[in-house]
Amino acid sequence: MEDLTFEQAMKRLEEIVSRLEAGDVPLDQSMTLFEEGTKLSAYLSKLLDTAEQKVTMITAQNGTETEVPFDTEEGE
Repeated sequence: MEDLTFEQAMKRLEEIVSRLEAGDVPLDQSMTLFEEGTKLSAYLSKLLDTAEQKVTMITAQNGTETEVPFDTEEGE
């Protein structure tokens, strides 16, 4: 799973959700798909957390630009 891009993992998760929502998958296969979907969800969450940590805001202070860590709670 670690070799999947965010987009590939998201597409696979969407496929799994569609199949499960259709309701025409046998129970044992549904459980396998659900397990894969859970793993994909955790993987996607990890990728998003990593991306969020890399985001920085550039602020102008005294005429110079300074990079500061992105603060998700600012402005909330």
